Amino acid sequence: MRIGHGFDLHRLVDGRKLILGGVEIGHPKGLLGHSDADCLIHALADSILGALALPDIGHFFPDSDPKNKDINSKEILTKAHQECLNAGYTIANSDLTIIAEEPKMGPHINEMKDCIAQVLGISNSQIGIKATTNEGLGHIGREEAISCHAVTLLEKNN
Repeated sequence: MRIGHGFDLHRLVDGRKLILGGVEIGHPKGLLGHSDADCLIHALADSILGALALPDIGHFFPDSDPKNKDINSKEILTKAHQECLNAGYTIANSDLTIIAEEPKMGPHINEMKDCIAQVLGISNSQIGIKATTNEGLGHIGREEAISCHAVTLLEKNN
């Protein structure tokens, strides 16, 4: 077995869609980034790559490459999953945490789990997603950003 941790944070700005876990969430602001800035999927992809002792998603999808502009983060997750399969591992489970003041994530969590499970070809019961606030503290507390943590456990195929 191997375990990996991923973290990502993106600034909230006007004029962008808010996409988390592959799901578009109605909100006046979205996350700023070279891709669609889905920090939940970015943290998850980095946790998979980290478990494999591979470089992070910036290595595979550099923001200096114009073809990565506005890329759907599900493509990033697909690449991380392919690296996992190529190395002879499967995903046992992933535990994900969203840290945001607004919007409330509870109504969207099941859809996020279903979306991620579909991309990874696993059961949504292998994905835990929870959300918390930053208790009004710092840039997240001021609703200037959203951050996400991910931990993924990989099992070696027989």
